[in-house]
Amino acid sequence: MVIIKTEQEIEMMKRAGKLLATVHKEIAKMIRPGISTYEIDQFVEEFLMERGAIPEQKGYHGYPYATCASINDEICHGFPRKTPLKDGDIVTIDMVVSLDGWLADSAWSYPVGNISDEARKLLDVTKKALYIGIEKAIIGNRIGDISYAIQSYVESEGFSVVRDFVGHGIGRNMHEDPQVPHFGKAGRGFRLMEGMVITIEPMVNVGHYACTIDDNQWTARTIDGKLSAQYEHTIAITKEGPLILTDQEE
Repeated sequence: MVIIKTEQEIEMMKRAGKLLATVHKEIAKMIRPGISTYEIDQFVEEFLMERGAIPEQKGYHGYPYATCASINDEICHGFPRKTPLKDGDIVTIDMVVSLDGWLADSAWSYPVGNISDEARKLLDVTKKALYIGIEKAIIGNRIGDISYAIQSYVESEGFSVVRDFVGHGIGRNMHEDPQVPHFGKAGRGFRLMEGMVITIEPMVNVGHYACTIDDNQWTARTIDGKLSAQYEHTIAITKEGPLILTDQEE
């Protein structure tokens, strides 16, 4: 069941999204060779709690951290660790913020020091794919219009779109209907309506789109060991067009 949000509820989610965007901007200042994703995770948890917010994914089905921190060939759900990041790594920090019971979700990939040309292209393509998808998030379009636009662009750049993990509705719950795949056919799927709030979060691989899951039963990584990146925003469907609730530019 798709839960339509009122304008007031979307404003509440925007407050959570603004806080989440602020956290990502702080993380961007911290990313460098030598820092660990565990340190970043501790910072995020303290930052949120000091502002009356909750790291929603901590404890979700037993997940033990405030963030997911996925490095290099890890697609998503990487565990923060005390091993320092190295020059040339890429790392995706993903988090869900709960503020006054309303949620926002955003992931961002960061370069660590000097990265390869291939890694730079991957980050650029993945971020552009996110915004290409957002452009299709308008009243009357279908989920498949978002999916097709992202897949077509990513594959035209020689990369692949992960199939096993998708975007989703969000509100008071982390995962609501509908699902938002980043691959598929235009004109298919649920029709977008005013008041829907969804995440668009393409995960893009340099190599094959398939993944394996680590022994921790959480961390997904590329099947061929090649790099993966992800960018994600929480989006409200409005009469004025897609409203990015986790916009870092505001």
